[in-house]
Amino acid sequence: MLVELHVRDLGVIEEATIELGPGMTALTGETGAGKTLLVEALELLLGGRADSVLVRPGATEAAVEGRFLLDGDVLDPGLAGGDADASGGAGEGELILARTVPAGGGRSRAWVDGRMTPVSALAEHGARLVDLYGQHAQQSLFDPAAQRRALDAFGGIDTGPLRRLNAERRRLGSELEALGGDERARARQIDLLRHQLGEIDAARLEDPEEESALAAEEERLSEATHYRQLAGVALDALEAEEAGEASGAVDRLGQAASTLASRPGLARLAERLRALQAEAADAASELRAVRDGWEDDPVRLDAVRARRQLLRDLSRKYGEGIAGIQAFAEEARGQLETLESVGERTASVTAELDELDGTLAAEATAVGTARRAAAPVLARAVEERLVRLAMPGARLEVSVGDDDPGDDVTFLLGANRGEPVLALAKVASGGELARAMLALRLVLSEAPPSMVFDEVDAGVGGEAAVSVGQALAELATRRQVLVVTHLAQVAAFADRQLVVHKHERGGRTAAQVSAVEGEERIVELARMLSGRPGSATARRHAEELLAAAGTGVLHR
Repeated sequence: MLVELHVRDLGVIEEATIELGPGMTALTGETGAGKTLLVEALELLLGGRADSVLVRPGATEAAVEGRFLLDGDVLDPGLAGGDADASGGAGEGELILARTVPAGGGRSRAWVDGRMTPVSALAEHGARLVDLYGQHAQQSLFDPAAQRRALDAFGGIDTGPLRRLNAERRRLGSELEALGGDERARARQIDLLRHQLGEIDAARLEDPEEESALAAEEERLSEATHYRQLAGVALDALEAEEAGEASGAVDRLGQAASTLASRPGLARLAERLRALQAEAADAASELRAVRDGWEDDPVRLDAVRARRQLLRDLSRKYGEGIAGIQAFAEEARGQLETLESVGERTASVTAELDELDGTLAAEATAVGTARRAAAPVLARAVEERLVRLAMPGARLEVSVGDDDPGDDVTFLLGANRGEPVLALAKVASGGELARAMLALRLVLSEAPPSMVFDEVDAGVGGEAAVSVGQALAELATRRQVLVVTHLAQVAAFADRQLVVHKHERGGRTAAQVSAVEGEERIVELARMLSGRPGSATARRHAEELLAAAGTGVLHR
């Protein structure tokens, strides 16, 4: 709630500080004293339109500052920027809003807890802190969303399940969008990857050196006759015999080793010669196998050539050599796994959405039906209040859209009998609108913690004025209420009364605000009743009003 308001150089107000408390506060004073300026100051503080014409002549700027005490209903990290109130309990804190308007027509400036901020931030705070009713536009119930919430609260309509279902649908929709891609394109890509991997897997690529081995084998098979000839010549050199004597290299190495063996000093060389003889004999054996065993094998040659061509084709498509082909296959398997999982998840999410849409439609129908049932009940309850607020011919309609869940909720008011019903924001009369808002707030449970009523008693008097005062006092048991009034019947119901009065100082007119109690309050009420604060009759009437309001007599 608003606990302190400081105004400087705004209109006729040179400087004024008012302290407010819970319950109902009446703001009174003679016409033109500056009562409405305090309401305009609040409107500025809550993000309303700034006009340099409001700046007091001769001043460089007008300034408004308000201190709000926040309880758990409005205190959150985004709203309360200050420290917790040392005097308050857990969940309480303070918020200080400030606004200046330059005299030269420049842009106004705004602060939240001493930090400069856009004016729009004041409006965001103001929507949760204060409602202004009357000729001012800062009224939360003008907002269609606020009207919908008010209807739900009145009808006890639980929209939590619907909100959760909508949140789940948004989540699934976002997931489906993130999975993305054209399903047909994804299917084509899956088929291509499967074909490529099938081609690679069919080749059974295991040895990275297979290509070089195949090249050597092809060369051997294609030159088998020449290989046999060369092997025969080499074998003759190692094992040939001429004229009954050993003339091959193997035998000659043996003879050389035997010649040296009898000399100990040459034994090492003899051993080396025998080793060479053994190696030459082994080579001769392999050459004999080539000469006698290698035959032409055109079938195997064709198979080797076909295998080498397959490897060349795969390399051209997928990567250089067997290593490159295997690397491509590994990457392709990963892509295929991802695409197949996407397809499976897409199908799963689509099925979940189909099932959820059925549940969502049923819940939306239930909420829409409940809203349409609660709408006329709310309208009748408000109309009953309007009758007691001097609006006997007023009609309130609560329109709910045909499309479930009936989110399109609009409050419509016909202030007088025979007039068409209009959206609240289009009601021209400030007094009638303020009384309609008062009636709504008496019926509804949701509201900002502070409410300011200006012109709420315009055009009423007598019993109707008493009913207005009674209604404001009733509302003040649940919310902080500040009412600008010129009727003593209304002001008498207030828990406290502030008086705005003008005085002249230094040849200039200035307004001051002061709290009145006891005898001073009786004098102010007498002035409001008769225009003659010194009238004994008016004073007695004022005393009777205060006594009756305090004892509940006027509440009947």
